[in-house]
Amino acid sequence: QVQLVESGGGLVQAGGSLRLSCAASGRTFSTYAMGWFRQAPGKEREFVASIYRSGGTTYYGDSVKGRFTISRDNAKNTVYLQMNSLKPEDTAVYYCATTSDIGSRSPSQYGYWGQGTQVTVSA
Repeated sequence: QVQLVESGGGLVQAGGSLRLSCAASGRTFSTYAMGWFRQAPGKEREFVASIYRSGGTTYYGDSVKGRFTISRDNAKNTVYLQMNSLKPEDTAVYYCATTSDIGSRSPSQYGYWGQGTQVTVSA
């Protein structure tokens, strides 16, 4: 069992930055690849980024590539999402989740999920 708690969301102007954190409980955090997804009202859950267990391999969704950076600190059981150059279309609830298939962009391949944190980007 893994429990995930996201934090760091909020309201920011377009062009600004936010850093999201996802803290995991349990001793098995380092055995999971991790991912970030987002979901805007009325839209499907969208893949944002994922990172391998050791942090050496990362993947990004096309809409965030070059602006967002995923990282992790296994000593702190935490995965991060640094978001720069934010746009109004980045507004969504952001979720972190665990996976055994880092290359997957499908939510169905992710097991444990956090409750989400709201990010709102004003124009």
